[in-house]
Amino acid sequence: MNARDIDMLHGSLWDKIIIFALPLAITGGMQQFLNATDVFTLGQFVGKNAMAAVGNNTSMVGLIVSLMMGLSLGANVVIAQNIGAQKIDRAQSAVSTAFILAGICGILFCIIAELLVEPIFYFLEVPSSVVEMAETYLRIFLLGLPAISFYNFQAAIFRSKGDTRTPLIALVFASIANIILNLIFVLQFDLGVAGVAAATVLANFLSALILFRELLKAEGIIKLHLNALIVDKEELFEIVRIGLPAGIQGMVFSLSNLLIQAAINSLGADAMAASAAAFTIEINVFCVVNGFGQATTTFVGQNYGAGNLPRCKRATWVSMGLSAFFTQTLCFMILFFVEEVLSLFNEDPEVLRLGAIRLWYIVAPEMLNVILETLSGALRGYGISMTPAVITLICVCGLRVTWVFTAFEKIPTYETLMLVYPLSWLLTTICLIFAYFYHIKRLKPARK
Repeated sequence: MNARDIDMLHGSLWDKIIIFALPLAITGGMQQFLNATDVFTLGQFVGKNAMAAVGNNTSMVGLIVSLMMGLSLGANVVIAQNIGAQKIDRAQSAVSTAFILAGICGILFCIIAELLVEPIFYFLEVPSSVVEMAETYLRIFLLGLPAISFYNFQAAIFRSKGDTRTPLIALVFASIANIILNLIFVLQFDLGVAGVAAATVLANFLSALILFRELLKAEGIIKLHLNALIVDKEELFEIVRIGLPAGIQGMVFSLSNLLIQAAINSLGADAMAASAAAFTIEINVFCVVNGFGQATTTFVGQNYGAGNLPRCKRATWVSMGLSAFFTQTLCFMILFFVEEVLSLFNEDPEVLRLGAIRLWYIVAPEMLNVILETLSGALRGYGISMTPAVITLICVCGLRVTWVFTAFEKIPTYETLMLVYPLSWLLTTICLIFAYFYHIKRLKPARK
């Protein structure tokens, strides 16, 4: 094994899950940091309208990136199960297939997203004061989708064998580059939102290129052989079967958030700027939750491939406990220093007030997300990806759409809108608990 790999099939679990999950959580945080530096730079050196313009794009960007991350998670599960079952040839075929799929998805999504920019902005009813800047930022950002796709799929390949540090190192370099380029493009060349968007695109390409270089240098199962790239139909089917529902599950959150963003836009630029600032904070909490959720997926995937069901179950509960500890610690720190953290982005009193409201409504009940993500991750590790996607579609999207057109329409306040987040998480978590135990009793052996 490589020094960065983790033996998920033997020995203790809690320490290995921490070693796997924390770099993954930091990686997610670094990905969000690329966006946070955009918000920070614009909020400090351009103005709150420019900051609101970037925040307005968060949901649309999340929609596309969620689908890419879901599909890449399918690659993670398929490769991990093959590694656990000692099917070396199948694992190598899955690596090759995942790499080709990354390129196809990145280019295809870039084209589709560029065509949908104007219809989406029309739907969101973006205020005229920010619409031009918002469109400029988004159109440039979307040019980096191929890089984002390659990064996520290549990161999934590394994570399938327990290496979460290499993707993190790639993002550290990308984040440093993004900060430097942001300052140069905004302060030196006065490019505003176009500058920070271009900086983010270049940083995304850098992170993808670093992982590409590491795959070419790798030894063993995940080594990328450019002269032998193939699409294995069986592995492609499994990647899509597991990854597409996972992507749809992430997209459902983003779709419902698009609707909520439209409602936020109706409350004015202050609400938009406050949400942009709060989101860059709260998403880092979710990165911790998601890190342990993906750890659950990979540990369960390898052990399920190896036929060790009791260890799969132990990994699920250990991961949930660790996720709860780290998440709640971070939540307490954010809520204790809520105004100080928000003021890093913008010091406007109304922006601070609304941002604090959002953080209390979203960060305080994060334990619901811990349960939700851990059980969803476990089910995906077993290859059961459709169930959490359907539950999310019904419970999250259904409740949020209903809430916006009933409760918020009747009482159109920021507080009313934010209340939908914990309510939708609660309903989804309850349904997932029942679904998890239903499937656990009826598990079939991993594919041969």
